[in-house]
Amino acid sequence: MSRGICPRVNSCGSFWILSAVIFAVNVIDVDAYSCHEVRIAFQLRQVGPLHRVPKTPGTDVDLLVCKHQGPSCCTRKMEESYQLAVKRETLHNIQSYSYELEHLISGHSDAFQDMFQYLLSFSQGHLSSLLEGTYSSVSRHALPHVNQLFSSLSLYLRGANVSVEASVHQFFNNLFPLVYTRLINPGIEGSMMMGSEMGDCLRMIRQDVNPFGPHPDVMAQELAGALGAGRQLGLALEEGLEVMNATENVNMSKECVKVLVKMVYCSHCRGLTLIKPCVGYCLNVMRGCLASLSELDQPWRRYTSLLEQLTHAMAGHHSLELALLGVRGHVNEALLYAQLHGPLITATVDKVCGLSTGEPPSMQPTGPEVITSTVTSSSLPPSAAPSQPLPEQWLGQLAHLRREFLMYLQRYKSFFAALPEMLCEGENVVDDSTCWSGDDVVESYTGRVVGNGLHAQRQNPEVNVRSPNPTLAEVKERLELFNQETQEKFPKLGQMGAWDELGSGETEEGSTTDCDDEDGCQASGDGQDHTSHTASSGGKPIGRQPGGDSPHENPSKPPSVKVIGGSASASWARSWSLALLFAALCLQWTLF
Repeated sequence: MSRGICPRVNSCGSFWILSAVIFAVNVIDVDAYSCHEVRIAFQLRQVGPLHRVPKTPGTDVDLLVCKHQGPSCCTRKMEESYQLAVKRETLHNIQSYSYELEHLISGHSDAFQDMFQYLLSFSQGHLSSLLEGTYSSVSRHALPHVNQLFSSLSLYLRGANVSVEASVHQFFNNLFPLVYTRLINPGIEGSMMMGSEMGDCLRMIRQDVNPFGPHPDVMAQELAGALGAGRQLGLALEEGLEVMNATENVNMSKECVKVLVKMVYCSHCRGLTLIKPCVGYCLNVMRGCLASLSELDQPWRRYTSLLEQLTHAMAGHHSLELALLGVRGHVNEALLYAQLHGPLITATVDKVCGLSTGEPPSMQPTGPEVITSTVTSSSLPPSAAPSQPLPEQWLGQLAHLRREFLMYLQRYKSFFAALPEMLCEGENVVDDSTCWSGDDVVESYTGRVVGNGLHAQRQNPEVNVRSPNPTLAEVKERLELFNQETQEKFPKLGQMGAWDELGSGETEEGSTTDCDDEDGCQASGDGQDHTSHTASSGGKPIGRQPGGDSPHENPSKPPSVKVIGGSASASWARSWSLALLFAALCLQWTLF
């Protein structure tokens, strides 16, 4: 029977052999470009309606992007779906990398503001306890002015157009009528039926009469210096959020979308759904598409450097905490000064405002709240001491918040320069043999790999970048303007030799020493590090590792208060400030 079959086969041998050869050539190609795998990938990646994918490859397909010789599993409609899909996927990938940075900025912006408000609330309560305990005759009428002062400081820290100096002087202007009629000349209000005209006159002449000595000016300067950096830090974080929001929603050019389709999906048209783009090829595509975004690299580096330095200026040596804690001491010293100079103040007021008690002013103020230069620490009223526990946790909490913020910020100094690299790593590409070059499967990518930025794209073999993105160009200009304005407001931020005054802890030569852990040993950043790195896991951008900068061996002294006659209250204020600093030193992990 075999012979019967074989001759039959042989009789048709020429036909079957020829058919087998043709079938082998064509069917092998058809199997290689199987549309079944393309349909699965099309459906799994939710590119578009599945009916757009043919079941069998077409041999006469007129494509606009994925042009190649031979059968294809793609159609014009599929190319349209691929363009929408690749744009959506690329923006999603960009947002996934920028999300952590945006969360870092927004989260720490809220955390810093919460800490500011907590410090303000504690300081306000601390001052109120002083007035209620030691100066009870003025406390009821003075507390509304205390509330107004701290409300203004709160608005200032939130970025409102409020002057710290004006708010402090307004507080002392409103305080003067109460001090004059209840401390310097107790009883004058009842005997003279003090009216609004008298109060207005006292408020108007307060700065000329200078009843509180240098203390209002010192308090205003200290608060303006410490709160100014905190306010600018808050504004800087808001600016960073605006930059991130603008970059996340940037439109991609048609040229870029087509190149992305060629890189990501054109291999599918040949049935190669598992092949990955070559690393160099991907970098050229991403650096071309994100050229305008990469232009933000330099202003962003400068911006992050300013963030670091503002954080150091605000929290370095606990200047903000000490400035707010010092409000109570400054107000107390101002009231003591007014009482000790009561006769001179009364004589001056009588000449200017025409006010008189009808009796010659005595040489020494009287009343139950008199504290003279002979008062000793042992005779200090208990109410003059802090009514709340010493807030040692302030120093640790704000220092920890600053240290955490700077540690994370270091990873994102080169974010915009490193973004193309992050998009071209991991499972998205392959760095070894057999990869997709946009036109074919190759052993390695042989094209020239260009750098970041618009200028470098002139040599880009994959993407033709015609002009910068107008939206991103505006974002860049706004960020550069913000950096410039910040530098003008705080000119010492750019001077390494000024760190001692700013409290950053970095030496002039940039060297490092042992540091106070509670201060947070973070690099200040100079904004000139042009080397971009990517983390080995997750592709997150990183800069220099945290750690290295340290405070100077001689930290700035707590605010000093000029004492008239060496009052015990001033002695207590100095001891309290020193105790705060000592508490900070006790909290550090490594002592000098």
